[in-house]
Amino acid sequence: MHKKARFSMNKVLSSDKTMELMDEGWQKADLHVHTSCSYDVPKCSTVHPQRLFEKALSRNMGYVTFTDHDTVEAFDMLGWKKERLVPGVELSVTDMCNVGHTVHINVFELDKEQFQDMEFIATKRQDIFSLIDFMNDNDLLYMYNHPFWFAVGEKPNLLAVPELSKHFPVIEYNMQDLKQKNLFSMALAHRFRKGMAVTTDSHTGGIGAVYTMAKGDDFREYFKNISKGNYYLVMDGPIWKHITQELSAWIELVFNMDRISQHEFSTGVNLLDRAVKLILSEKLTEHPNVNLFTMRSIQKLSTSGLPFFLYTLSKRSQVSEIEKMMSIY
Repeated sequence: MHKKARFSMNKVLSSDKTMELMDEGWQKADLHVHTSCSYDVPKCSTVHPQRLFEKALSRNMGYVTFTDHDTVEAFDMLGWKKERLVPGVELSVTDMCNVGHTVHINVFELDKEQFQDMEFIATKRQDIFSLIDFMNDNDLLYMYNHPFWFAVGEKPNLLAVPELSKHFPVIEYNMQDLKQKNLFSMALAHRFRKGMAVTTDSHTGGIGAVYTMAKGDDFREYFKNISKGNYYLVMDGPIWKHITQELSAWIELVFNMDRISQHEFSTGVNLLDRAVKLILSEKLTEHPNVNLFTMRSIQKLSTSGLPFFLYTLSKRSQVSEIEKMMSIY
């Protein structure tokens, strides 16, 4: 573990130690959650924005936000001024000039016009620093998502990550990424005195399985306290368990997705997309017992730990490269 990450672990709590904080007015929020409005979320009722909003409230989230990929459709459905609901979006910026790879940014407390302006900067101008300037000029709240996650097929510019981190008030600890990468992100947050938020980044309705606690009578105050370092990361269980549970839930959603919805869904990985198309083919959907047996078999494989082990193995060299780069920080 990086020494700065080790030092920062005093910000981590288990959920059974948060009752006293809640009694003192600390708020809970999961700042990275996807709904059925995201292109890579299976279109099922369990991940509909309204269902997830109600689920978050039942889990005592002080603030609820949805950060779908490059869309704010969830807030068109729910309303932009709903109590405890914070408008949000996950923007993708492929800035090959300043960065060299795709960066994901969560933006909060935006309106629809601001989203359209940012979408133009992100997709047309592809200039991350123009986007940061826009967010600052409009007094928006934003977070650097999974700094060491990189899109399939991209060759990342690792040296850009620490330099880019300097421009963000909050850096994410993402439960869908490897622990080693999150520890590097934690080290960056400590090195540059940035806030950190732990998130589910759930695409299956797992909102609130982990969350960040901070004081705040409104969301802006809550987020500002995180950026100042006055926060706790609340998580139970290891990352491998969260990823395995997410994968199993995702498999079930895919098998229960109707065939019409497959045209609106994409994982971004051609091989997986072909697999989903096969699952939703008439041959499987017309035979419920075969469909259920196939789903349970794939879920059993996913919970065996083998997929996670293979994923970890595939990222070993990348983690080593990141570790070498981080040694100078």
